[in-house]
Amino acid sequence: MFYDRAKIFLKAGDGGNGIVAFRREKYVPEGGPNGGDGGRGGSIYFIADHNLHTLLDFKMKQHYKAPKGENGQSSNKIGKSGKDIYLRVPLGTIVRFDGQEEVFADLVEDGQKVKVVSGGRGGKGNARFASNRDKSPMIAEKGEPGEEAWIRLELKVLADVGLVGMPNAGKSTFISRVSAAKPKIADYPFTTLEPNLGIVNLGDEQTFCIADVPGLIENAHEGAGLGHYFLRHLERTKVMIHLLDMSGQEGRDPLEDFEIVSRELEKYKEELGKKPRIIAANKMDLPDSAENLRRLRERYGDRFEIFPISAVQGENLKKVLYRAYEIVQNAPKEEPVAPEEIKVTTMKERKPFTIYRDPWGYLHVEGDEVKKWIAMTDFENEDAVRRLQRIFKAMGLDDALREAGAVEGDTIVVYDLEFDYAE
Repeated sequence: MFYDRAKIFLKAGDGGNGIVAFRREKYVPEGGPNGGDGGRGGSIYFIADHNLHTLLDFKMKQHYKAPKGENGQSSNKIGKSGKDIYLRVPLGTIVRFDGQEEVFADLVEDGQKVKVVSGGRGGKGNARFASNRDKSPMIAEKGEPGEEAWIRLELKVLADVGLVGMPNAGKSTFISRVSAAKPKIADYPFTTLEPNLGIVNLGDEQTFCIADVPGLIENAHEGAGLGHYFLRHLERTKVMIHLLDMSGQEGRDPLEDFEIVSRELEKYKEELGKKPRIIAANKMDLPDSAENLRRLRERYGDRFEIFPISAVQGENLKKVLYRAYEIVQNAPKEEPVAPEEIKVTTMKERKPFTIYRDPWGYLHVEGDEVKKWIAMTDFENEDAVRRLQRIFKAMGLDDALREAGAVEGDTIVVYDLEFDYAE
């Protein structure tokens, strides 16, 4: 089954905790602190793999979590970092953060790699807090939480040539004759319900990838039939072969069919209507095809190259393929979209905090930076709690609460924490 969309949840590993420890050596009555730092949590990457052609794996499994970093140890030993996870995706996969339309990464080259969520850093051990004022600190940090996000994956088939046309134009027969692809073929519309990929080999190492896109109908750009779902697979192609049923069977006019598909391409995306396109006038072995070919050349012969063919009999297929290959070779190479900065949970984008008062009069403090420091604080350790208070004050939280109208005795809620405000 061909799956070209998926939504998954990624959670990078949390950092390991730092520890409180002291040297315990014979004849050293006042051994100094030697608690080590925690290890960094594992990150999650996407990596493009030319052996994959579908997002099926992400339909079967939706949640992915990287390992945590190990806790620090005595003797200043740093905890082991969590192992990074590499998720393989097909070439042509677009990565977006859920709720955003900006492209985070466009994976079009084999082996291309991008980090999507980063593991949290390890917490500091007490050896890192030693100073001239405090030579025996009893404080250590917990590990930083790893980033997490819902991700939308979208696969745009990475084909050189796109095969378009109305239902029953003969596209499946065409691709089965020119490549090793074996699509379902039958004498009724919408036989093809998913894109078929085939490799065309013209000899002398002349090859290209061709995609048979399901038949388009009028208003396909608005979602009619299967059009809206599959039109995007044509965006990466360098040339389109437009297959027409020249026989006029079932009362259809091939010239009208050509105009319908052309309009749908332009309405879906203006650039799509401007892509190079050659016309393969199919079913020339049937009656009435010759007269329709004359009409087609009369109207469009000065704007499009027209090749009379018979996909069933294999007539003139090579001419179409060689011309398509020539256009592919001369097409400019598109540069992949470079990964942008993560716009959801990166350190750089974090706002320190926001404050609001709820209907019951409680003041709530929220923000990624506040949440991080709470997660990294050991609330069973008085020294760690005092350090958190100093951090909040340095962030300007005390002043911001006063500006928000906090008075003596107000209840302040900071995620799972709740305390009374006092000057």
